[in-house]
Amino acid sequence: MRRPALLDLLILPALASLALVGCLVETSDGTGASAGESYGSDSTGGASGWDSASASASASGSASDGATSMGSSGGTSGTGDTGGDEGTTGGEDPTTGDASTTGEDTTTGGEEVCDAETPVALFLSPDDSNSMSSPVQAREAVLGGWQSSLGGIPVRMWEFFNYYTFVYPAAAPGEVVITPELYRLDGQSDDEYLLQIGVSSELISNDNRAPMNITLVLDESGSMSGPAMDMLKESCRAIAASLKAGDIVSMVGWDTQNAIKLSGYKVSGPNDELLLGKIEELAAGGGTDLNGGLTAGYELAKTSYDPERINRVVLISDGGANAGITDVDIIAGGAGANDTDGIYLVGVGVGLPKNYNDALMDQVTDVGKGASVFIPNKEEAWKIFNADFVNTMAVAARDVQVRLDMPPGFEIVKFSGEEYSANPDEIEPQHLAPNDAMVFHQTIRTCAPELVEDATEIKVTARYKDAITFEPREVTTTVTFGQLLGTQSPMVRKGAALYAYVEALQGVQAGDATAAIADAKARIADAELLLPGDPDLAEISEVLDTLE
Repeated sequence: MRRPALLDLLILPALASLALVGCLVETSDGTGASAGESYGSDSTGGASGWDSASASASASGSASDGATSMGSSGGTSGTGDTGGDEGTTGGEDPTTGDASTTGEDTTTGGEEVCDAETPVALFLSPDDSNSMSSPVQAREAVLGGWQSSLGGIPVRMWEFFNYYTFVYPAAAPGEVVITPELYRLDGQSDDEYLLQIGVSSELISNDNRAPMNITLVLDESGSMSGPAMDMLKESCRAIAASLKAGDIVSMVGWDTQNAIKLSGYKVSGPNDELLLGKIEELAAGGGTDLNGGLTAGYELAKTSYDPERINRVVLISDGGANAGITDVDIIAGGAGANDTDGIYLVGVGVGLPKNYNDALMDQVTDVGKGASVFIPNKEEAWKIFNADFVNTMAVAARDVQVRLDMPPGFEIVKFSGEEYSANPDEIEPQHLAPNDAMVFHQTIRTCAPELVEDATEIKVTARYKDAITFEPREVTTTVTFGQLLGTQSPMVRKGAALYAYVEALQGVQAGDATAAIADAKARIADAELLLPGDPDLAEISEVLDTLE
């Protein structure tokens, strides 16, 4: 997801020729600015091209089983009802299989009918575009040695693609760049391809970011005693070290009562002494009224709201809600209602994974359209809230929605996101952070492989809004199979390794992971041919070795 500078130097030259194909950013007044030289077919997707009425419904529906939340009591579900079937991504079925495709009935007497004439248009969603909790919980459970079966640990495919690093070209300020990649695995059938799409944002340093208005909503209930409170304080210290002079901080601590500790305070710079003092005074005790704390936090955030600032509510808790109003829909609705005003929510889980109420925090941040992270140790706290502070806290593009146009006869059979559909109204747009990329990894299959030629085109369109002005924008990239297959594809290989890794974790939860672990290791070895020394590949290899 993030782009470290060293990896930029190694990977970006191999990707630049892919990203700058047919890119044109169209503003609301119909004018456009070229985002790169085209060696493919230029096109811009206007309103008529985006309309679901012009899209084929021959392949639409739910996400693949590979995107399910395994072993989680709070698996996320989404519907993709485009002609009869409903697609879910809950936590009940621990298997990984093909994506369900709904819509028109394409069978006659039990035999499949290949529609080789109607183009396929699908709209893709990664679900939470900056949620990264489950990969950390899974890693800590295995490497910590306390949960080798991963029972009760959420394994949400899309969060792994959010958490781990994919290096794609940076966009110009206020724009996004689309980079498609295509790859064939050894032994893969002639009718299948791996397609990965990166939608990347601009690079923004902490020195050059907009000023912030941050409201810290901090759980001081009794369940936070020990490691949870330690990590709450460490996360706040990392945030304090990342602030600039003039940033506004408010702070409310809560158990069954709300205590406002700071309101609209402008810090003097990094490590402001008054702010650090307030952090040190935090202590655990009492019950938990999460909704009351969150409501008080948003009220504080509104008092200092400034449309020229990055307005964030940072909720840090073990996710427990055992007093006051604990209905998840009410809490999530309160978080989401403020998103239209530009106040975004970051949910920070702390403590031990086995004690963390992941389901509650996941739903709150899903509606709040902010990051959901899990902080098990000091290193993770400083990674998320210092090294990756801008990525975690800021927004580069709002309400991003991606459309994939494929040739007739194609369908998605595996998908890393939560859902896809032929109807854009069924896909929830997501925000994109700076220094970041939305990554969609899918296996696509055609019923007419003989029709695929080097000149056969794939088109990807991203529609989004400016993070500050809400101005609508759109960018389209058109490439051919020949162009993509003729280019080395390091990120799609890494995506294949990560997808197989998650399938292996899901296999562990199902009690049968031997074959899945072997496949994941093979995919990692393949990715390492182009990405030697990649730290993410090394980390997931360590987890797999521990599971064997």
